[in-house]
Amino acid sequence: MVQITSITTLKTQSFTNDFGEYSYHNVKEHLMFGYDLKPMSDNRNLRFAKPEKALLDLLYLYPFYNSKAEMEELRLDEDYLAEDLDVDLLMQYGKRFQSKALWGRLVLMRKTYGL
Repeated sequence: MVQITSITTLKTQSFTNDFGEYSYHNVKEHLMFGYDLKPMSDNRNLRFAKPEKALLDLLYLYPFYNSKAEMEELRLDEDYLAEDLDVDLLMQYGKRFQSKALWGRLVLMRKTYGL
């Protein structure tokens, strides 16, 4: 089953239907950045997080990723991380969260994956 996680300034909630499991996690307004707009057929735009922001949101929302073993459990694509992830942008975005705990997880993730 597909699992989709989204961030929102609205209340946190989850639901399941025939298409998958969906969860919406509340974050503060200042954390709604780092996305591209993708046009839809009905003239609306959806916000899709850049990979660097999506990774930070994951580490922010799930604080149990706080050890090397937990980081390895993420099974991140190491080729993508080495070749395509913009580490400078990742760090720049990481500072915008203004969270020491998140920063620690970010440093641990970089160390675990050799970034």
